[in-house]
Amino acid sequence: MTHKKELLLISTLEQYAQLKICVAVSGGRDSMALLHYLHNNAEKYGITLSALNCDHGIRGVSSARDSAFVEKWCRERGIPLKQFVRANVTDKSEASAREWRLSCYEAALKTDGKWQGSDVIATAHHAGDNAETVLFNLARGGGLSALCGITETTLNGGKIIRPLINCTRVEIDEYIKQNNVPFVDDETNFTQDYTRNKIRLNVLPELEKAVHGAEGGIYRFSRLAAEDEQFIISEMQRRKILQTRGGTAFIKHCDIKPLFARAAVSAIRDFFARKDYTLTHVESLYNLQFAEVGKRFEFLSLTAYKEEGQIAICPTAESETAEVPFTNFTSGNVGGIRLEILTAPTDKGCLKFDIEAVPETAVIRTAEAGDKFKKFGGGTKSLGDFFTDKKIPVRLRKTIPLIADGNEILAVCGVEISDKIKVTTSTKQVGFIVYDVII
Repeated sequence: MTHKKELLLISTLEQYAQLKICVAVSGGRDSMALLHYLHNNAEKYGITLSALNCDHGIRGVSSARDSAFVEKWCRERGIPLKQFVRANVTDKSEASAREWRLSCYEAALKTDGKWQGSDVIATAHHAGDNAETVLFNLARGGGLSALCGITETTLNGGKIIRPLINCTRVEIDEYIKQNNVPFVDDETNFTQDYTRNKIRLNVLPELEKAVHGAEGGIYRFSRLAAEDEQFIISEMQRRKILQTRGGTAFIKHCDIKPLFARAAVSAIRDFFARKDYTLTHVESLYNLQFAEVGKRFEFLSLTAYKEEGQIAICPTAESETAEVPFTNFTSGNVGGIRLEILTAPTDKGCLKFDIEAVPETAVIRTAEAGDKFKKFGGGTKSLGDFFTDKKIPVRLRKTIPLIADGNEILAVCGVEISDKIKVTTSTKQVGFIVYDVII
């Protein structure tokens, strides 16, 4: 039994001592229990306490009622409160509400003229919420990272902490009862309209009947999974399996599947911000390692390419059909290259060519099917074979500007000019192709 005004499992407030803690409060029993507990213990641990309340604009009058309840409770106890109201809501999804809520947390971590910035945001997620998350992710076939449950996370230079995460629903209810903590109920928590509610209202109670202490057991499992996940991440980082440059992620060949998978998830989720990836995507990326160089895999508006010793992932390029007459071109971006055509010498890196040898019908464009290139010094081959000889990755081939006359390529800008426009002793005007990669 917990002692009055104490939550037995909150035994680590020392780690939050001397911090400025802002509690996210909805008015519900969990957040009110947390705010009440921290308010009672703030002086003991040197905690500077504040609160924030988010009205998502979804529940109308009842949501405004809950916010008014929180405002009154905080005002009566001198707890600084910052309230946020989302107006003109069109997207009422939980994902949209979550993104907006996180923006409120970010605002609370900043200092402005009316608000003392906080070190951390404290939310009232507890062991039941953690078990619900683990079961939901498990049922969807999530990997190890999905089984870590609800953990502390960084946000805008601060942290989101979960002081109640190892407290059960029963323990929080007991604290509420013993300390007469007032609260309001969100009626949407009791509907069967949401998957998570079904798990909370139906699955977890039955699981607790079958296995006593299931919430706590799932919590301990999720902490072990988090430890294993952290080890995998640190090993992936130590081996430098994932690297990023510009807008491209590179995953070094690794046949240790958990390490490769973690690098792939980091690239997709963290670097490219794609949240709707699946294990099938990760599996396809892993298998791409063992394919021929040049093979590709497209997913989530991304394209992964097999290259020597690595997988390169970048946003899928839109097909480019625009072309510019060579005679009208002086400078601009073509594909992924900043290109200039000069008629005066320059100390920049460039290719020299005979301007008068370029036909009036020539254009500047990117690669097309059927292109052929006569190499400097002779010998004609397909442009694709030329790219292969030069070891130019497939992912870059549609970004390189070309000077073309029909399917005859006169210059691969930044690489080589055709034998047809080379500078000779009879050349009257030399041109200079200046290029700068911008991707």
